[in-house]
Amino acid sequence: MGTVHDYAALLPATEEFVRRRMDVPGNISLYYFQPVCDADKIERLLIYPIATAPEPASYVESICRRRELGSSEELYGELIRGNVLVALEAESYLFDASKTWNDKPGEANIETTVQGPQSTLSENAAANAGIIRHRYPAPGFRMESLQLGAVTRTPALLLYDADKADPAVLADVKSRIARVEADVVQSTGQLEKLINKQKRSLFPTMILTDRPDRIVLNLAQGKAILLMEGTPFSLVFPAVFYDFMSAMDDLYLPHWVTRMLVFFRYIALFIAITFPAIYVSVISFNPELFRVQMTLSLAGSRANVPYQSYVEVLFMLFMAEAMTEASIRLPRFMGSTATTVGGLILGQAAQQAGLVSSAMIITTSAVIISSFVIPINTMSFAIRAVRYPLLLISSMLGLFGAVVGLFCIVCYLASLRSFGYPYLKGFVGEPSVSFGRRKGQRGTSN
Repeated sequence: MGTVHDYAALLPATEEFVRRRMDVPGNISLYYFQPVCDADKIERLLIYPIATAPEPASYVESICRRRELGSSEELYGELIRGNVLVALEAESYLFDASKTWNDKPGEANIETTVQGPQSTLSENAAANAGIIRHRYPAPGFRMESLQLGAVTRTPALLLYDADKADPAVLADVKSRIARVEADVVQSTGQLEKLINKQKRSLFPTMILTDRPDRIVLNLAQGKAILLMEGTPFSLVFPAVFYDFMSAMDDLYLPHWVTRMLVFFRYIALFIAITFPAIYVSVISFNPELFRVQMTLSLAGSRANVPYQSYVEVLFMLFMAEAMTEASIRLPRFMGSTATTVGGLILGQAAQQAGLVSSAMIITTSAVIISSFVIPINTMSFAIRAVRYPLLLISSMLGLFGAVVGLFCIVCYLASLRSFGYPYLKGFVGEPSVSFGRRKGQRGTSN
């Protein structure tokens, strides 16, 4: 690009594109896209100083970085990220005038804690990196810039501790990200699906979190973190099953309280997965499992129900899932009220009409409440899905089918790998034990 006049021909003639030629020595012109640039920054740091400086060319060279732009795609890519092209004679310079979008941390309302920090990440990747760097001042901290999406070119940052991270995991992460072929990448959840080698995997192998304290903890454990522009959620890898069952309160509460809560979570996990299958097995196949009084009580509660037990369970679980989805999709100020009232009316009316038994309502309530005990939402969604195959096999084979289905789930979990680490790998001691130091337990990556 030899002269100033070459730049305008390489850029689209749209209303958002601004070209401003300044009447100063050196024949200086400015090119930028107005929506992505801070007009006040351009006026204060470029236009006014250049217009008043005794040597405008020297001022431009002092505050801008020189850049040779060889194609229209390269030029467009620089300007769309908020840079201003300063054309000075035959030289080109870039000035960063990008706007700051949504850089204020939010309040924790997804992954909450009782005694821990109450702030979350923002939607600005640079601001999030600053928050993490402030909380994690280790000398081994490293940050690498990435771009995701052929069209969106979404900025992203890869964070890790070079002294603790497993080099094999880092190489695998970078390799998977480099192979992403998508025009639009706008969220870490979408990126998780794109880089997951096991496309049909039911259980998550990476953690999505918006909590800075969880990110710092994972950095100290030798894991890698990916921050993306436009979303407050970060991606943590690798992640094993234990990570999804641990809450940040486990670090802030006394030892035995933590152990009790972790034990309750695994009990709730068992209830959420198996209770519908056990209900169908006991009612339809194995009533001898309980004492006579309990069996008669269950049979009496179903005296007016006109169909099989698995139909009853499917009906109640479907309505419970529908109310859960409604509470997510409805506006916040009316979602909880509408689903609570709807649930109470539905349960009472269904029992009085003889569509479901009172024992089924108790079972459904226990299952839904237990599903929400799991700290990480992606694991909670997986548990909600996995109970239906278990329910199906138990409706055909009874308690034997439930046991076989549960065994198959455990075997499937044992076969999973997260960036080479066995999915059922656990920690010994406190959750803060370093993840990356136990390299002897790594498995082969799928």
